[in-house]
Amino acid sequence: MQELLRDVEAYFEDKIKTHGATHYGVDFTTPSAQTTRFEQLVKVVDGDTAFSINDYGSGYGALVEFLATRWTDFAYCGFDISKAMRTVGESLYASDTRIRFTGDYGELDVADYTVASGIFNIKLDCDSDTWERYVIEEVGRMAAVSKKGFAFNMLTSYSDPEHMRDDLYYGDPLLYFDHCKRNFSRNVALLHDYNGFDFTIIVRL
Repeated sequence: MQELLRDVEAYFEDKIKTHGATHYGVDFTTPSAQTTRFEQLVKVVDGDTAFSINDYGSGYGALVEFLATRWTDFAYCGFDISKAMRTVGESLYASDTRIRFTGDYGELDVADYTVASGIFNIKLDCDSDTWERYVIEEVGRMAAVSKKGFAFNMLTSYSDPEHMRDDLYYGDPLLYFDHCKRNFSRNVALLHDYNGFDFTIIVRL
């Protein structure tokens, strides 16, 4: 798995080096595709008071700009295995004391919320069963650094067969809903109504 993750890291490092701090740089087809996913994920946030958030697989920190359109009183930590991604993010937000980045899971504080956008989609040549076990493990790691809730998305197994690719992972929404319901909270939402080929799971702790 570590070897596979190095391949995934290389995949995204090529994207950011080629396209820079844009939606293409984190493998989204359009800005609206990225924004739509953020809109679903932040439904976990109760922003009436100050909050902290971990962006799990943050890329260069595009979520920061989205959060800033809605809230001002938040602390953000971007966690990403790609040094190239973190370097771009640190440069973009160097003057903002609310923002930090790390590539070390051990340096993640327990935040109010943790969100992950698109990090489970690229499996390359890993078989789906192995990747599923990896996703389950990572969801548990997200839960462990969250106080109030966490949210994640992934491509759906209900995608049109003619559009599905062998290098992508298409998760079963019901499997992940059931897993989160049984292991983390009674308050779990499955969002599958925003006209994409993916779904979002919201877990309120």
